[in-house]
Amino acid sequence: MREIHNLDDLLPLLASGAPLLDTVLRGLDLRADGAALAGRDLQGLVLLGCSLTPTDIVAVINAGALVFPPITGLPYEPWRTSLYSPEELFDGFVADDPCTYCDTLDARVYRHFRATGGADEPPMLEAFTRRLHDHGISQALEAMLRSHDRVVAIMGGHGMSRATDVYLDVARLAGEFAARGFLVATGGGPGAMEAANLGARLAGRDDAALRDAVRTLAAAPTYTDHAWLAQAFRVRADHAALLASAPVPTLGVPTFFYGHEPPNAFATHHAKYFANCLREEGLVSLATHGIVFAPGSAGTVQEIFQDACQNHYGTVRGLVSPMALLGTSYWTDTLPAVPLLRALAGDRWGDRVLVTDDRAEILAFLVDHGPRRLDRAAWSFCGAHCA
Repeated sequence: MREIHNLDDLLPLLASGAPLLDTVLRGLDLRADGAALAGRDLQGLVLLGCSLTPTDIVAVINAGALVFPPITGLPYEPWRTSLYSPEELFDGFVADDPCTYCDTLDARVYRHFRATGGADEPPMLEAFTRRLHDHGISQALEAMLRSHDRVVAIMGGHGMSRATDVYLDVARLAGEFAARGFLVATGGGPGAMEAANLGARLAGRDDAALRDAVRTLAAAPTYTDHAWLAQAFRVRADHAALLASAPVPTLGVPTFFYGHEPPNAFATHHAKYFANCLREEGLVSLATHGIVFAPGSAGTVQEIFQDACQNHYGTVRGLVSPMALLGTSYWTDTLPAVPLLRALAGDRWGDRVLVTDDRAEILAFLVDHGPRRLDRAAWSFCGAHCA
């Protein structure tokens, strides 16, 4: 179906008299233009969250349109058609007063999320609107990815300190990927995720600018520090000209499920979901050119084996994508994921697994070893037994 999200696309269509069969109008204010729909055959037209006068609502329904009215009283837009930007999520935040975060859209939506059940199943209408919202985020994410056919994700712990060498290493690695034309995607949060989004934003720039930014950030090392977000905004202000001169896109995929930790301020686009399961599955699936796993905890381990499962069964378009684990001792001894991963991969997709401490080796591995087809025969019950 054809979707229309702005009046500039709709009005010429109405003026042309073209049929509106299989057309969706989404989130439009039609109170001044509803009369242009009157008297037409509107069978097959769907209006999602559009504003109409009471008279026009009756007219378009009688003409055959299917109408889902706007849903009010929410801090978020259920009929959303775009990804979030840091500017939207943090509108009203002032670095000199970190508590202004509590009045931002990001904080208000999280408070609403908790007040309406949080991770528990919410009331029916709230569940409905959250799912509408997440569907819109998925559509907007798919639209963005149509312009980026090489996506590399960088995963790692949200508790990674800005003051550590590994934080700077992750940022540098992300910058190297972005400089080669990859879209760098992360979970959109703090720690290793922030490092990667920051590094991608400063791709191709003098390393001194990155080191200066990290020094500023390190004054508030983790997201539990009062000035964590404030320091990020100071970096954005200090390097505003540099960031604006070459706005490298970089993606975050955070979730209100973990809303106690704000998204980072360096991803240019945030696909922020309510449903963490959609977020986790989507983030691992979109990174078809590989994932780098920096040191992390339970969430990162989950992502390693979620990625391994997709590779094992070829569930993402039948592809096997590279997996690079940064930190040999960490992933072999501290959290020994490597032995199980190696045993699982075997000869079928072991060629797409790398464990190393060398940033350059990871870069070369993912550049030289993109996704490949999994050699597997298609099978179905009906095809095997009932044909």
